[in-house]
Order: sequence, then structure tokens, then C-alpha cells
Amino acid sequence: MISFQKNVFHLATKKTSYIIGVFHGQLLNLYFGKRLKNIPDIGDMLTVSYSRTFSPVDIRADGTEYSTADLTVEYPTFGTADFRSPAFCATYADGTAVTRFEYQGYEISEGKYSLPGLPAVYSEEGDRVSTLKIIMSDEVAGVTAELYYGVFEDYNAITRSVKFINSGENAFDITRAMSLSVDLRRADFDMVTLNGAWARERLPERAPLRIGIQQVASTRGITSHHENPFFALVDGNADETSGEAYGFNLIYSGNFVAGVHKDNYNCARAFIGINPQNFTWRLEKGECFYTPEAVAVYSDSGIGEMSRIFHRLYRERLCKGKFRDIRRPVLINNWEATYFDFNEEKIVEIAKTAAGVGIELMVLDDGWFGKRNSDNCSLGDWVEDPQKLPNGIKGLSQRIKALGMNFGLWVEPEMVSPDSDLNRSHPDWCLHIDGRKSTLGRNQLVLDLTRKDVTDYIKSVFDRLLSDGDISYIKWDMNRSMTEVGSAVGGPAAQGKVYHAYVLGLYDIMDYVTKNYPDVLFEGCSGGGARFDGGILHYFPQIWTSDDTDALERIYIQYGTSMCYPYSTMGAHVSAVPNHQVHRTTPIKMRGDVSICGQLGYELDLNKLDEKDMDSVREQVSAYKRLYDVFHTGDLYRLMVPQGNNAAVNEFLAEDKNTVIICTYVMKGSPNMPYGFVKLRALDADATYEDESGIRYTGEYLMNFGKKLSYNHDYISDITVFKKV
Repeated sequence: MISFQKNVFHLATKKTSYIIGVFHGQLLNLYFGKRLKNIPDIGDMLTVSYSRTFSPVDIRADGTEYSTADLTVEYPTFGTADFRSPAFCATYADGTAVTRFEYQGYEISEGKYSLPGLPAVYSEEGDRVSTLKIIMSDEVAGVTAELYYGVFEDYNAITRSVKFINSGENAFDITRAMSLSVDLRRADFDMVTLNGAWARERLPERAPLRIGIQQVASTRGITSHHENPFFALVDGNADETSGEAYGFNLIYSGNFVAGVHKDNYNCARAFIGINPQNFTWRLEKGECFYTPEAVAVYSDSGIGEMSRIFHRLYRERLCKGKFRDIRRPVLINNWEATYFDFNEEKIVEIAKTAAGVGIELMVLDDGWFGKRNSDNCSLGDWVEDPQKLPNGIKGLSQRIKALGMNFGLWVEPEMVSPDSDLNRSHPDWCLHIDGRKSTLGRNQLVLDLTRKDVTDYIKSVFDRLLSDGDISYIKWDMNRSMTEVGSAVGGPAAQGKVYHAYVLGLYDIMDYVTKNYPDVLFEGCSGGGARFDGGILHYFPQIWTSDDTDALERIYIQYGTSMCYPYSTMGAHVSAVPNHQVHRTTPIKMRGDVSICGQLGYELDLNKLDEKDMDSVREQVSAYKRLYDVFHTGDLYRLMVPQGNNAAVNEFLAEDKNTVIICTYVMKGSPNMPYGFVKLRALDADATYEDESGIRYTGEYLMNFGKKLSYNHDYISDITVFKKV
């Protein structure tokens, strides 16, 4: 719901209010927090009524003074009295860089705005969603800014984007364009970010705000293993169930910056958008530029509720297509089973065994094309290796389908090997700078997706592979960060556009393949989890969470990922032991119990398992199919988080509230310890719940006394299902 009266905009969801005021032509954020029923006059909501010493001031017509340094500015610019981090910077034809936006008007409409060429949250018929467009302009500079707000009333989320228009006569260069900036009237927060590296992605870090700027960012051309375009500001004592929490996420897959500027007057300015480093976007007369979409959510019931808001919104209104709402298949991938050493017969033998335990999809990973016996050649040459696949992809697929399974394929379409026919034919198709040596990552270069001839080529590769219908799944990989980022087209003025234009080219390809091949399930991957972001999820409903498949490591990785992203989006596989990344040996039961919450798969040769372990696989596959809906459409309650504990416990509560699944993981046992108990949440206190052994408990008992937890040895795991009776 959006209302406007007495110069105040009220953006209201069921539980949240976001209030903006117009004050002497300035746009101010007056409030963001718990839903307010009655909105006072704008004068009562202004946080500062005087000018701070040495603050440059504007003089009103009545002779009184005010300074933007004192105000909670809704979309701040560079060059005025506000010296905090700006949301917008530009360099104009006269060489100056001052912008001062003045309020011009607004429009309110039903439904959700759209962003041409960019992924975004969407609305469907029957949703209570509305759009506010606020128009700001700087007539001297000749720039207009349209601030877009999407209000998802039932999802308790607000989306943000900005459209910039060159409304003047001269070209200018945008050098900073945040998707969201919001000034909070207090700064006594902890900042939570998701940080890590390859094989240990998205581990939460939490620290109190200090005066100055603190931020996470990527300049790698991808969102990266190292940082994620998400952060939260939470009360110092906030936990899973209590305290205020503000969450911010950017639906984007390239360079980003996300952070907070805490000033010396206890104000916290949160911002998120495209990373301004090496970003320059020239707008000629009449041209426009859209920022990627940002999502903001608020919870007064702790960090857990903040996560659940993101989860529901992203499951239902970011992911799209047929695979959003249907059960996705259990797959087996040959990568850790064979690496590059395989042939058709070996893949078929793995598939035969997999079919016998109920696995539904056989995925052929890297090494099927060109002369690809290691990672030093052939990327870009997407033609089958006849030595490995004498009957081609289609012949192998037909043999897999004859087993009652579907067939999937790994590709890395954004890459080219120096040693490839594609590179020899088109040496200028990769990102490069003439006269500079190009560094390699995994022995490969990055194709220049700012070029239409390159994106057309990649589309043609998919057309050839997918047109006969024998491939039902694609694993889309991307295995390096970008360096020496330059394009052979566009000239010097276009080089500052390359990072962002690359992402737009990527989205163009993803949009094309998902629209033209809606029956193919696509899974994103980037060296594991280097591009786990909302931009990818808009096109692909699941992402390979990490190359680290160790059960204990995945408990931490999946926990951190769940801060913002739902388990339904996490590719999660059972692999062989000793684990190939950390060389740890964990029971197959625990490996399965960790993976079953996400998109279950197997990354091993089942023919090497003994019968006992094969029985475990059968049970895991069966349980996954039986419990899928609860895991992937229910609400997640993190009853015990792994950080700071030797155990982790998750509760999944079905949408109809009639089924509860408790996933328990003990990473490290303790000698001579009594049982612990973990209290369940959100149950019906007066109802009775029965577990699969027939034992009954009241909801009151489970929420107040709890479920028993044993610490007597390492690597204990358990999946307990309660049904309301």
C-alpha cells in the first residue's frame, strides 16, 4: 500500500513502514521500521531542527537555514553540503561533478515496475503489490532521476531501483549509481556480511559499526567467492528470534559495493549498488540508464524472520519458470567420480547403478568436448570428443534415457581456451587490452559478452545442443575472475562500461535460453559458489553452492547462504570419502542428511559403495522425494547455528503447518556430556505431533521442553519428521 498526503509518502507492507517526506524540495527518509498506523506531520518526524556547527547551509525564503548534512537524505548526491557517501556521482560536459536533485512529482500505480534487460522480483495476478515512482531532477546538469519503489505488501519487502535520464543537451558520465541508499536514524548496529573464499563461501561475519565507511565489494567481474551482495544491520543483542534486523540484497551478478557510512552524529547510511571502481557510463542526450534492483526487508523478530522474508520472496517471486513450483530431480554428476578420465561406457555404468536407487538425472561434467583431457584447452569448441563419445551426446543421452533417466550436460559458455579453434579463429573475442599480456585463470580467458557477435555465438551453441530435446539439464559454469578487462569494440569511451555491459550480455543469453528451452533445468555455477546471487536465481532456480562437498563444511556454508537465500536454491551433493577438498571421512548418513535439505545430488561412483552404503543412498533418495515440499516451500527456523557451537539444528515447518522436519548435526562430540535439548518454534501449542516411530508430543512440550540432542560422538546426524495429528 502506498499513500501520499501532506508531503509524506507512506509505503506500507503488513509489518513494515517506509516513510519518505518532501522538505523544501529535498527528499528525506523519515522512517523505516515496524508498521505505523498513524503518520504524524513531517515536522514531527524530522530528526534535526538546527544546523550543526560548520555545516554549509541553504537559506530558506523566510530567512531560516538548513543543511543537508543534518538530514536523512533519501537519495544523496555529490557536491552539496552532505559529505557522507553519495548515491549518485556524475561528471558533466563542463568538467564539474556537482549534482543537486530537486523533487518534481510522483506517480503511484498497481503492480510492479520492470527493469529492461535486468533481473528483478516480479508480481503475479492477485498479489498486493504497488509501485511508487518519484521524479527528481537537476536542471543545471540536465539529469533526471526516477526513483522506483516496489511495495510487496504480503511479502513484507520493498524493492528499489533508479532510472537516470539525460534530459539536457550535453552528454555526461555516470560514475556512481547506487540502487539503494537509506539513512537510518541510529547507528548502534552490528553489521553482518557473508565472506569467505573458494570452498568456504558465505560464512557470516558480525561486528559493531564504527565511525566511517565499512563495506564489502567485488571487482572480480562476478559477485565472487569472497564477498556476497548482501548485508544486514542488526541490534547488538539481536539473535535468531529477537531484536531488529534490516537486510539488504542486490539482485546482480557483477561488481558490486554494499556497506554503511556511520557518521559522527549516530546516523547510519546504508547503500548498495554497482561498484563504482572502473565504472563510467556515458549518457548521450535522451538516453537512460537503469540500476540493478535492490531488496530491503525489516524484521522486529530477529535475524531468523529477516531470512524467512527473503526466502519466501525469492522462492516465489524471483525464481521463475516451470521449475519454480515442481519437484526438481535427484541427479548424479560424474565429476568427482571420474574427472576427465571417462568414456561412454563408464558413464553408462554409473547411470545404471544410479537408476537402480531412484536417481533421475545423469549429468556429464567437464571433458566431453574438443581435446579436453585436462583444463588447458578446448573451451569454446563445443563439439563432442569422438574418442570418449563415439556416438556423440545424442547417442549417450539415448542410452541414459533407455535406463529411465534424463540426461544433463556441463558447459562453460563464457570462456575460451587460448588453445582452441574458437580463439584461433577469433582472437579478439576475449576480454583483453591491446599491448598488455593477458593473465590466465584455470588456463582460460573470458569471452567479451559486450559484443553481439559473441553472445550470438553462445546462443547458437545452446541452440545446437538443446534443439533435439535430449538434454533436460544444463550446469552452467564460470571458473575465473576477470582481469585486463577491455573490449576490442566501442573505443576508449566504452571501456568504463565493459564490466556492467558484460553482465547485461550475460543476462541477455540467460533470458534467451530459458525462454526458448523452458523444459530444460539450468543450474548456475562459478567455481562452486562464486556467483550465488539473485541475478542468477532470476533465470536459474538453483546454484551449485560450493565446490566443497564435505558434510561438516557444508553445514557452515549452507547456514551462511541461508541468511538470504532459501535452501530450495542450493545445489547439495553427497560425495565420496575421504572428501576431495578437505580429506575428511564422514558417514554417508551425515553426508545425505546435510544434502537432503537442498537440491539433492550425488558426486561419486556408486559402483564403489558397499551394500550398506547403497541402502543409505536408497533411503536418502526416497526421503528427499517424500519430504521435498517441506524443505523447499516451508519456513526455515535455525534452532541452533553452527558458529560457536559443536552442533547445528534446523527446523523446516511446512506451509500448511502440519509437518515439521528437524535436521540435527553434531560436528564434534564431547565425552561424558548429558543430553541437550533444543526447543522447536512456531508450532501449535495445543496440537499433538507424532514422529515416524509413532511417539506423540504436544506442541507445548516441543516448544518449551524440546527435542533431545546427543553429543556423545562426532558426526551424528538425524532427520526427524513430526506430523500434526
